[in-house]
Amino acid sequence: MTGPPGVYRLRGKASDTRPRRYDSGVISFPPVAPGEPLVISASTFVTYRTCPDQAVARLRGRYPADTRRSFRGGLAHRVFARHLTSGEIAAADFAQVCREEIGMGLNAAVGRLGLRPSDLRGLIEEAAELYGRFKRFPDAGFRDAEVSLDVEPAPGVTLRGTVDAVFEDDGAVRLVDWKTGGLGAARHQLSFYAMCWALERDALPSTVEAVSVGTGERLEERPTVASVTDCAELVGDLVSRARSALAGGGHLARVAGPWCSYCPVSAECPEGSAAAAMAG
Repeated sequence: MTGPPGVYRLRGKASDTRPRRYDSGVISFPPVAPGEPLVISASTFVTYRTCPDQAVARLRGRYPADTRRSFRGGLAHRVFARHLTSGEIAAADFAQVCREEIGMGLNAAVGRLGLRPSDLRGLIEEAAELYGRFKRFPDAGFRDAEVSLDVEPAPGVTLRGTVDAVFEDDGAVRLVDWKTGGLGAARHQLSFYAMCWALERDALPSTVEAVSVGTGERLEERPTVASVTDCAELVGDLVSRARSALAGGGHLARVAGPWCSYCPVSAECPEGSAAAAMAG
């Protein structure tokens, strides 16, 4: 279905590969270079904003290795979602709930990390400490947890993310992302969620928020048409540049920083190797 001149409303799978503009009714997604199908996640976009070439490595299927910290964070997030959807978890039941959540979504990571029963006990204790802090946050207006966003704004381009929690108060929608450590590059992640929400739901969220359960830090943004449009332009740039690099076997800009310590291709990158050595 066509909208205003030069604007195309795309729903579902596109049948051709001509660059076209997607109009959600709130914002539009820019035309992008044709190429192989790509799935752009929130983490890939955040990575692109720090080191473009590391984002391309992700699109080539090269991801950072699992860590104990990432496992603990994943377990804590599942516990937070269970609390919001099913109610408070009794202290006596906490370890069993964690084992159930590990079995449903984290078993593969247990194997990759080689975690022993004693390791799991320690991680469950750490998750319990985070849960104690999490319970202090108000949950008034809670609507849903682990909300998947999935939209195809251009041929062969899927934007995907999972919002930890959605709250609503008198029609004002607030998207919340829980952090178990520092906030990091949360602003980029929040922009991506707001953009995906606008493209998929035809509405802007009133607020997007990152909250660190571990440190108490909080970052709140109020999306506007201009801010989510800017994000869409950046994501479109990522798609076009990544498709060019993937098709030609090339690389994008490499930017050294703390992220090099867990980059899966730092050994092949002089900048990354130097940064990882300094951090180590």
